[in-house]
Amino acid sequence: QVQLVESGGGLVQAGGSLRLSCSASPSIFSFHRMAWYRQAPGKERELVGVMPRTGSRIYADSVEGRFTISRDNAKNTMYLQMNSLKPEDTAVYYCNGVQEDVGGLDIDHWGKGTLVTVSH
Repeated sequence: QVQLVESGGGLVQAGGSLRLSCSASPSIFSFHRMAWYRQAPGKERELVGVMPRTGSRIYADSVEGRFTISRDNAKNTMYLQMNSLKPEDTAVYYCNGVQEDVGGLDIDHWGKGTLVTVSH
């Protein structure tokens, strides 16, 4: 069964750091692309960064240089290291994994999200 589970959210002061984790099952290799999204109160969900199976990571302009996506294949886990956090980074952060079906269409899978709150 495909499952994505986020962890690591919490309350942090502005300027601080947090690392989010996304545990993927049955395997991180089940997905040809993984990503982090976030949704702030009253706003639409937005892309934070993308990690393709091969190739370079891509980040939203708002987090470029502050956030880093990485992976540990042995642990089937993707990470989001967030540094220099700002109050506007406050949001629920979601892990996304994309599979390809037999017809070549993308199938999106989502975790339930983890809340990050950045105080002034």
